[in-house]
Amino acid sequence: MTNETYLLIGNIAVWAGIAGYLAFIAAKGVAMERRITQMEMLDNDK
Repeated sequence: MTNETYLLIGNIAVWAGIAGYLAFIAAKGVAMERRITQMEMLDNDK
């Protein structure tokens, strides 16, 4: 394989890692929003 092939594979791997990390953070954000909503509902019951 040529150097360009290794560069392309490395580039794809980096971007796939970034995309996976962003998806992970987005999922955590959704879970956090759900938890905040739940806590607000419990607080309003006082």
